[in-house]
Amino acid sequence: MHADLSRITFHPERGYSAVIAQQGRVQVDADINEQVLNQLYQHRTALVDLIGQHGGPAASAGFKIERLAGRHGLDDLSIGPGRYYVGGVLCDAHRPEPGIPVPDEGEPAPPDPPGPWTYWDQPDAFRDPELPGDRLPAEAPYLVYLKVWERLVTAAEDPELREVALGADTSARIKVVWQVLALPSSELQVRNADAPIGAVEQSFDEWVRGRTENPARLAVRAQRPDGADEPCVLRPDARYRGLENQLYRVEIHDGGPAAEATFKWSRENGSVVFPVDDVDGTWVDLASLGGDTKLDLDVGDFVEFLDTALISRREPRPMLRVEELDLPERRVRLSAEPAVPHRPELHPFLRRWDHRGSRGGAVPVEEGRWIPVEDGVEIFFHRAESEYRSGDHWIVPARTATGDVEWPTDPAGRPLLRPPLGVVEHCAPLAWVTGEQVVDMRLTFGMT
Repeated sequence: MHADLSRITFHPERGYSAVIAQQGRVQVDADINEQVLNQLYQHRTALVDLIGQHGGPAASAGFKIERLAGRHGLDDLSIGPGRYYVGGVLCDAHRPEPGIPVPDEGEPAPPDPPGPWTYWDQPDAFRDPELPGDRLPAEAPYLVYLKVWERLVTAAEDPELREVALGADTSARIKVVWQVLALPSSELQVRNADAPIGAVEQSFDEWVRGRTENPARLAVRAQRPDGADEPCVLRPDARYRGLENQLYRVEIHDGGPAAEATFKWSRENGSVVFPVDDVDGTWVDLASLGGDTKLDLDVGDFVEFLDTALISRREPRPMLRVEELDLPERRVRLSAEPAVPHRPELHPFLRRWDHRGSRGGAVPVEEGRWIPVEDGVEIFFHRAESEYRSGDHWIVPARTATGDVEWPTDPAGRPLLRPPLGVVEHCAPLAWVTGEQVVDMRLTFGMT
């Protein structure tokens, strides 16, 4: 979550079931968020225990897959309306009906309700017919599956979250993203169209485990730099040398093996964003340049040009460097043109990062050594078996009161290697397409 947080205190292994407020105490965002996450964790765990890893209500199970003749000669799929649960997360495939305006005199009757979602127009997948990798496999058989994850939405993407009476954003939202995707049989151990469905399911489960098990791990520590001497400002024994409390975010930018992977970091959890009004070559017009010197843009900063589609596709783009500021006009000149067209309906924005890049604007991953971040904060990458995944991230509170970072250690005080906090993906098979035939692989529960 790229939210402006103090820290995240929810840890299911601690066994806490509720947060209890005490009188006369300061209320902080971490307590409220922990209560919400506690309830969500209990709710989804119960659903998985009762339903299984995936399934839909027998009377209204959604995501039934049927083949369609698509536009421009491309195959298409129909996504049936209804509900389906994946990893305890509710996915709703009902297509909202458009609002009905007050009719003018003599205006024709309102149009018929829209049909079901399709592969090409599903709301959060943003498939592009011009990209060969987005098209359905040319040869059968292939497996159609549902990928589910969650992402943060702020007022930069959804302006309706902003309370105009206050002139500022308040809280953010967590959005369920579901995407119907296709997996060629070449990615599975089962490649015969007439293979038993049980074998297809087993092969798909192994493919999912290969993507999610044994992720890269990170350790963090604060180490007093050599020669640090600021006795009038910081405690002499402080290992974290920053002057302010921070919530550091370390996030994988380019995924893949260690030799190719890169990362980026932010001292504000990646929450510093600037909505984009217009783009003219390398010049970008912004709605605001930030509220103060801590949350603004400076020459030399690295930013990402993002919008709703790019975030949903989770495909890293080159980091861009701020080369020039035009404060009166609220404009910045970037080191290159954004790699995607400016589409206002997708609410584009710039996200600021605080690292100084060296490979495509990001920092190369180096395993097995402590990498300095800033102010004594250091990180250590350790990869298990799987590759680094773009978007995987860790967050690290740094506190001036202790002069240290909050990170788990063993009894000897050694930092522990931890898996990423996210992104958490859940996948479920929907259909085995063998040509003209589509074999339904959904599971249902309850009475019909």
